[in-house]
Amino acid sequence: MARAVAAVTSLAGALGLQVNEAVMIQNSNKLALHLLPCDVFARIALVGQEVVALEVEVARGLAAIAGPVALLDPRVEPRGYQVDGFAVIFWTFYAPAAPGRDSPAGYADALQRLHAGMRSIATEAPHFTERTAAAERLVTNRDDTPALIECDRQLLLNTLHSAVKAIRHRVAAEQLLHGEPHPGNLLRTPGGRVFIDFETCCIGPIEFDVAHVPDEVSAHYPGVDQVLLQECRRLVLAMVAAWRWDVHDEFPNGRQHGRDILGLLRAGPPWPALGALSTE
Repeated sequence: MARAVAAVTSLAGALGLQVNEAVMIQNSNKLALHLLPCDVFARIALVGQEVVALEVEVARGLAAIAGPVALLDPRVEPRGYQVDGFAVIFWTFYAPAAPGRDSPAGYADALQRLHAGMRSIATEAPHFTERTAAAERLVTNRDDTPALIECDRQLLLNTLHSAVKAIRHRVAAEQLLHGEPHPGNLLRTPGGRVFIDFETCCIGPIEFDVAHVPDEVSAHYPGVDQVLLQECRRLVLAMVAAWRWDVHDEFPNGRQHGRDILGLLRAGPPWPALGALSTE
C-alpha cells in the first residue's frame, strides 16, 4: 500500500494534480484513495489484474450521453495510467451524501437508465459465463480454495453448473451490463445517482444485474423475468461465495461472508438478492 500511495502521488504530481495527502477509502482487492487538495478519487490495481481500457471506454461512452455514471477527472487525459507496476484511473471525487435510506424507485430508475445507455455502447466485453467459469476454476482448484470443505465445494460446483444451464435455457435477450450494480457501487450525488466500478462489465441478460440489487429495488424495475431473476440470484450468490474462499481474497471479513452465502444456498429458494447482504 505504501508503494502504491507513493507511486500514485508522484504520478498525480507529474500530471499537474497537487497531492499533499492520500486518504484511504477502500483497501480490498483494489485500492481507492481520495487525493487532497486536488480532490481526486484514484483507483489502483496491480498491472494485469485490471481491465482499465474497458472501464474507461464504458465510462466515457455513458458520460457522452449523460448516463448515470461517475465522471473521469477532467483535468487529466481520460485513460488508464501505469506506474511502478500499478494501473491507475483518476475519477471525479463525490462527497458522501447525507445519511438516509435510498429510494428503491430511484435506484431502479438509475439502473434502467444505465442499461439503456449501455445498449448504445459498441464494445467487446466478456460474457457473464466467463466470470462463472473463473469462479468454477477457483472452486475446482483446491490450492486456490484450500479452506473450502468438500461438501461445500460440491455445493458450489453444482450450483454454478445448474444455474448457468437454467439461465441459458431461459434467456431471450442479452446486452452490455454493469456486472455488479450492488448498493456499494451506487453513489447519491447532488447531481443524482451515479454508478461506479465498471471493471466488471459483461454481456448477459438484465436479470443478471438486477440480481445484485435489493428486492425492493428489483420490484420497481420493469419487464423483469422473475424466473430468470431467481436463477441469476442463485448464480451470483455462488460466484461471490467462490471469490470469498479464494486464498488471495482481501475482501473485509470475506470468509464470514462466504460462510453466510453457503448457508443461504443450503437453505434453498427463494434466493435473496446479493444487495440485501450487508457485507457486499
